[in-house]
Amino acid sequence: MDLKDQRGVETDVYQPAEDSELLAESACDHLGKRTRDRPDTTVLEVGTGSGYVASRVADETNARVIASDLNPHAVGQARREGVEAVRADLVSPFADGAFDAVLFNPPYLPTDPDNEWDDWMEHALSGGEDGRAVIDPFLASVGRVLDPDGVVYLLVSSLTGVDEVVEHAGEAGFSAVAIADESFPFETLTVLTLLQ
Repeated sequence: MDLKDQRGVETDVYQPAEDSELLAESACDHLGKRTRDRPDTTVLEVGTGSGYVASRVADETNARVIASDLNPHAVGQARREGVEAVRADLVSPFADGAFDAVLFNPPYLPTDPDNEWDDWMEHALSGGEDGRAVIDPFLASVGRVLDPDGVVYLLVSSLTGVDEVVEHAGEAGFSAVAIADESFPFETLTVLTLLQ
């Protein structure tokens, strides 16, 4: 599917869609179980966009949720929704071992470099030629900010190659398990949990 077809709404901020809903439901279900035993759970949502997933997790679990996004418009919208949000590139500004869980709905649409648009929605949607241009650096860096018993909830599309993402996660020291998936005419979305 063409990236242009996914752009839909004229906005500088990625708005909730099926992928956001699947990640939010999966994270709330699993984190809800974890936070019963650990009331001081701290969660980071990377690439929060509108703040929808972070807000749901904060509302439906006992976790403290911090959200980040590279897009200043997204940070502003998330803050207006009551989300504790900061501008950040992936996990770069956060302390080692700071989070019990990290959530990420990355830009994953494979995009021909000659057809990319230079705007904030491009950053929210485009995963580069193979769809993993943001996923791979995330996998290489997220382990640093995770508590030793921490978990990553990563949304992946069949368009990016779930097996390839699982392989790269393994190379970064994670074991991956699919906990949810949903099929659509043009892709299947999968939520992976990654454990160190």
